Amino acid sequence: MAGEKTTRAGAVYTQIREEIFQGGLQPGQRLRLVELAQRFAVSQSVVREALTRLAEQGLVSAAPQQGFSVVALSAGHLDELTEARIEIEALVLRRAVERGDIKWEAAAVAAHHHLASTPISLPGGGLNGEWFAVHEVFHQTLLSGCRNDRLLAVAMSLRDAATLYRRWSRPIGHDYDRDVACEHRKLLDAVLARDATAAADLLVQHIDRTTASLRAVIRSEGDRAH
Repeated sequence: MAGEKTTRAGAVYTQIREEIFQGGLQPGQRLRLVELAQRFAVSQSVVREALTRLAEQGLVSAAPQQGFSVVALSAGHLDELTEARIEIEALVLRRAVERGDIKWEAAAVAAHHHLASTPISLPGGGLNGEWFAVHEVFHQTLLSGCRNDRLLAVAMSLRDAATLYRRWSRPIGHDYDRDVACEHRKLLDAVLARDATAAADLLVQHIDRTTASLRAVIRSEGDRAH
């Protein structure tokens, strides 16, 4: 029975996680145990287990007497994380351009080819989770040329912390006009040209574009509240 409950909780966790990423469940939206239990035809304890796991990953908030809700957009958190990413990732990419060898260059080209060949959207219109996984491999490959495991670990932990914001840039930030493929192509070209300054500048713009779309949403919500 315990194994079955764990399996059911895992399925509920996966479904709710994807709905958060796709924007089907909005920032700050209440997640009521009774409603979710009825929807997934499971017990409330199964739903609670799934939501607790999501809370541990920073996707859901849990408050005493108030229950669970999708994590809200926070201007302060978004700005701090963006500033940290810009400082660290740009530094690490500079080191990668300066220190990376020919094998690193080849890996970067291969990672970009995989990314460019993977559609960002599914036929039904939803976002393609595989694209985001391949996207992370591309960025990690670029940064890995820095030859400093500690710097790379810090950069990747910051990227992990920004996962939800990246996933929300389109469904919540409505940034549908962005030519992200062109951004990646230009970034790779600067890296292969061994232009550390250009590569770092392009990466900063790439990171800040995601933040800008969500910052606009936070600002508009603040205006409505007043």
